Amino acid sequence: MSFPDLPMRRIGLAAAAAIAAFAMIGTAAAQSMVVRSTGPSASKYPTGAKLKASDRVTLVAGDRVVLMQSGKTRTLSGPGTFSATGNVQASQSLGSNVSRMLAKGPTVRSRGGFSRGPNDPIPAETRAPNLWLLDYRQGGTFCVADPATLLLWRPNMEGDTALEIESGGKKATVAIVDGANFRKWPTDVLPVQYGVDYRLSGAGLPRPVTVRFAAMETVPDTAEASVEMLMAKGCAPQLDRLVDTMAEAEGGQG
Repeated sequence: MSFPDLPMRRIGLAAAAAIAAFAMIGTAAAQSMVVRSTGPSASKYPTGAKLKASDRVTLVAGDRVVLMQSGKTRTLSGPGTFSATGNVQASQSLGSNVSRMLAKGPTVRSRGGFSRGPNDPIPAETRAPNLWLLDYRQGGTFCVADPATLLLWRPNMEGDTALEIESGGKKATVAIVDGANFRKWPTDVLPVQYGVDYRLSGAGLPRPVTVRFAAMETVPDTAEASVEMLMAKGCAPQLDRLVDTMAEAEGGQG
């Protein structure tokens, strides 16, 4: 007995399986995650919540929800009802800021300032341009990419200043000179330890701040993976920094 149509049946079954698998991948990719939620409905759409493509987001006045999908963000403001997924065309120039934010090592000058071209304006923003720079104005948990090369950062390069760091009865003073906006963490006196509080004061801080470090197994390569890792580790200042930069890169939404 012969079955001349058997090869065609096999091809048909294989094609159907491929289409089903593609549909499942597409459905998973269409999911959105809440990366910031403020306003009266914040508890309804908490940070970290996953939304399906079929979900609707209903907001009231004062609500602002930032969704992330496929490495891009989409900002929704109330009042109104919105689909959980939508097309976002990221601005190319601002998108490059996201890439710099995720870079594993910022480019620096020998005096400690970030590289700029001779005609580039001094940026007006006061946000650290890289996730792995420790902005000493912000307390809380900080995810460390490399304890041996951790850098402290300030938003300007004008004037000499001194930052005092205390932990476990030990104290170190970090001098940041005019023309520099970062300095290396004093690992020789106060090595980076996880789960330990460090008290930072001076250097123009209106009040002392407390920083605690969290270990990272690997440094994420994508914005989406970085957001999820920062959420899981509780590194809120870095999460805010990345989400702000991603939101600024939104060129439009649909």
